[in-house]
Amino acid sequence: MGLIEQKQKFYYQGRDFGDYQFTSLDDIINSFMVIHVGEDKIISKVKRNDVAFHAQRGMQELSFDTFKSCKTQEIVLPGSLQMILPQDYVNYVKLTWSDSSGIEHLMYPASKTSNPNYIRQNENKAYSFTPGIEYAFNTDFSDGDDGLDEWIVSDVQKTLSNRPSSPISNRQFEDTISASSGELKFSHHTNAGWGLYGSYVYMVYQELDVEGVTLLNLSAKGTSAAAVDNSSGSEVHEGGIIRIGITSQQPDNTKNQGISSSGSYNASYNDGTFLDLGSLTFDDGLGTSSTKLLEDEDAINVSGLNTVYLVIVSHVPFKIAPDNDTGHINIIDDVSIITDASVGMLQSSSSGNSRTWDNYKSSTPSENNNDDYIDNNYWPNQGERYGLDPQRSQVNGSFFIDCLRGKIHFSSNISGKTVILEYISDGIGTDKEMQVHKFAEEAMYKWITHAILASKRNTPEYLVARYKKERFAEIRKAKLRLSNIKLEEITQILRGKSKQIKH
Repeated sequence: MGLIEQKQKFYYQGRDFGDYQFTSLDDIINSFMVIHVGEDKIISKVKRNDVAFHAQRGMQELSFDTFKSCKTQEIVLPGSLQMILPQDYVNYVKLTWSDSSGIEHLMYPASKTSNPNYIRQNENKAYSFTPGIEYAFNTDFSDGDDGLDEWIVSDVQKTLSNRPSSPISNRQFEDTISASSGELKFSHHTNAGWGLYGSYVYMVYQELDVEGVTLLNLSAKGTSAAAVDNSSGSEVHEGGIIRIGITSQQPDNTKNQGISSSGSYNASYNDGTFLDLGSLTFDDGLGTSSTKLLEDEDAINVSGLNTVYLVIVSHVPFKIAPDNDTGHINIIDDVSIITDASVGMLQSSSSGNSRTWDNYKSSTPSENNNDDYIDNNYWPNQGERYGLDPQRSQVNGSFFIDCLRGKIHFSSNISGKTVILEYISDGIGTDKEMQVHKFAEEAMYKWITHAILASKRNTPEYLVARYKKERFAEIRKAKLRLSNIKLEEITQILRGKSKQIKH
């Protein structure tokens, strides 16, 4: 029987196109156990778990510099000029932006800049250990395109369409969390069902470093969604409820599924008891803003803690379905969380950005300033471009990677462009990723064999050295095969270099 047992119809009507060029890591391990382990073989006995460990290590190492990287991400770069590193990111292959014709333009790293940790200083430029230091970032909700940079946001945009029969059963609305005009707004709709008429519970939060801090003062301006009555005079809800506070436990984003109604799910998130260190509540239902604060004897005690979480949580406790469910909005604004005493640790800037990064993103790159080109061709008018560094004498923009914060920062001329990141992972992020190209299958067997022999006691050194050489040779062979060099393509390139090619 042939190796391909799947009928062509199922292949071409399926989604796993091109899979035949790969072998799963599980098949590699199974084949190794059958062929390379046993009596009268180089490896007489080994546990499957050991083979699996060395196979995964081989997968990781070969992913870094042998296997071809197929991982990409494309985004439209926001006004913050930042791109978050992918979850399984290890290193980048290249960063480009694509134009209206779909052609990619290569960007080069700006090696002479970064986003360092900006230390607070007094007016005389000495390090600041004084009170009044802001501990939260973007508390005016103005940074970035949506004003929610630095905040972790619950999963939102829930279409509430699966409701049972009610006066609004045929309407579909979306809950939203947004920041506009320097305000954070939670828009809630009722989710009628199971005898309940509640809204989903949503939250945003951020982690705060409070090492060396004893007390924190918290203040905020909030607006509770106005109370609503139906046309019949029945009370729909007595007003929205929005809370802001500090907790020592990282919030659970899965809790946003709860329906905020009496006796329903996630009561601790509805009533704010999870904000164990202190909180402010806005629930008057008047639809007008008010300011509240915790300070002095009510200040929040964080002594002995290194990390706490600033959390904003919002819901509307509906009692019945409203005649009109176009949106019930809770608002929070002007959040301030500061220490009221001298601290013993160096303090970072409350903006989260260094001056170096602020200057870099606000400057206009030189390629946008200098009109030295003729008819869109990059040639100088007067031949005054001697001694330029090629990596900087280009108009495609630049970037640098902030490893501490896990973001890629771009120059200002890339704003709004379609940015493409091609990157390397370690190949073991998901089960589907754990597959080996058939060009490198033998390299994997040699890797596992050498790793097992090198870690076993009393293995002759000549045997370890032999398989080390064989592993090296197979990896080199795999690199050559995977480099995908085609003679016709090389020939065409050489023609462009004025080389005479004989046929």
